[in-house]
Amino acid sequence: MRQASDILTFPTAGQGLTEITGELAAWLAGTGLREGLLTMLCRHTSASLLIQENAAPEVRGDLVDWLDRLAPQGPHYRHDDEGPDDMPAHLKATLTGVNLQVPVLSGRMALGTWQGIYLAEHRSRPHRRQVAVHVIGA
Repeated sequence: MRQASDILTFPTAGQGLTEITGELAAWLAGTGLREGLLTMLCRHTSASLLIQENAAPEVRGDLVDWLDRLAPQGPHYRHDDEGPDDMPAHLKATLTGVNLQVPVLSGRMALGTWQGIYLAEHRSRPHRRQVAVHVIGA
C-alpha cells in the first residue's frame, strides 16, 4: 500500500463553478498509483467541492442560481464581517460540502461519463483556493 498527498491551488473568477477535473487527474497520474481512493478537501469555509455534469454549461449556471435562491444576500444575517456575500457563502459551502472521495481504477478517477469535479466559489470576488488531496492504494 502506498500513498501520496499535496495541496493544489486554484484561482477562481468569483462566484461560480471552476472545473478542476483535469488538474486532479494530472496530479493523480503523477503519483503512479493504479488502484485506490482519492480524497479531496477544500480548505475554505466559503467555497466547496462538487461532482456534477461537465457537458452542459447551463447546469453550472442553474446550480449557482439555485444556491443564490436558497442563501440570498441581504441584511438578515448577523455575520457579515467580509461583506454581504460572506454568510451566504458559508451557507452554500455547508449545503454543498467541502470534501469528496473518488475511487481510483486503472490509474484514473472512476467518474461517470458526464461527471466532472468542480471547485465552487461562493464569494463574489476572485480568490485563490486550496484543495488538499490524498490518495492511498497500490
